Amino acid sequence: MSVVSAMSYDPEAPLVDPFGRGISYLRVSVTDRCDFRCVYCMSENMTFLPKQDLLTLEELDRLCSAFVRRGVRKLRITGGEPLVRRDIMTLFRSLSRHLESGALEELTLTTNGSQLVRHAADLAACGVKRINVSLDTLDPARFRELTRWGDLDKVIAGIDAAQAAGLAVKINAVALKGVNEDEVERLIEWSHGRGMDITFIEVMPLGDIEPDRFDQYWPLSQLRARLLDRYTLEESDYRTGGPARYVRVRETGGRIGFITPLTHNFCESCNRVRVTCTGTLYMCLGQEDAADLRAPLRASESDEKLDRAIEGAIARKPKGHDFVIDRTTSRPAVGRHMSVTGG
Repeated sequence: MSVVSAMSYDPEAPLVDPFGRGISYLRVSVTDRCDFRCVYCMSENMTFLPKQDLLTLEELDRLCSAFVRRGVRKLRITGGEPLVRRDIMTLFRSLSRHLESGALEELTLTTNGSQLVRHAADLAACGVKRINVSLDTLDPARFRELTRWGDLDKVIAGIDAAQAAGLAVKINAVALKGVNEDEVERLIEWSHGRGMDITFIEVMPLGDIEPDRFDQYWPLSQLRARLLDRYTLEESDYRTGGPARYVRVRETGGRIGFITPLTHNFCESCNRVRVTCTGTLYMCLGQEDAADLRAPLRASESDEKLDRAIEGAIARKPKGHDFVIDRTTSRPAVGRHMSVTGG
């Protein structure tokens, strides 16, 4: 009998990993599909999962609710592109009950913005207060090249719709060497001019893609040093619950976040776990160890088997990831694409 199965069952006990970190933040991918094919995220000719392998919206609700009951206070819906999932607003409307009860502090999502014109008002009605929009360039031709299929005007219209609905928007931009280096200041001033924070993210070694990631990789230490030539960056203790470290730009009044999995490991305070659209729980974005939650979810109408599977997985959560990008590392740190785990 395992240690976990021998333990008394407490369906309300908070989830704490072996390093004393409470798990209060869950990121859930609702689909591996996307209407873009971003060059750092996916191969152009992706093979997506059969739809029958995905958790139903009802199963996703039950799984999320189990985590909320065990102390998760922030829930982020991701993809792929979450808003391309059929009837996705049904899930948001159902999960909003946890906001109303006070069990959940925040329900939010990361999106490419392509579907926001359709969904922004409904998201706000479900209690979503802020969203992250992934946007790496303001140049239409470059945007099409980076996303392969995307339409920048559609994304900008989606951001307009989100702000009109009262949603706070934060821009996420992946820093890509030789691609959008020349746009950093423009992205900052455009974002801050619209009242939006912006976070820059280092390329992460996830999944086989056509470009060489070493050629894409731009250390944010170099980006930040360049910004000091133009801006006054003031340290900030602002946090959103994620891994970004923020500074305030005195000249614009806005904030810049830096997510640096390679140049500055942020694992020591990790309070996050991720569940894929098939019900696989990853305790670390940069490790392959995972737990199947779909089987216990479907094995019983009771949540006890699900809870025990979650407990057993959290007991294996590692101290940190092993991301490396260099010329000698030809293979990704993990084989799955970013779109599978939802970032």
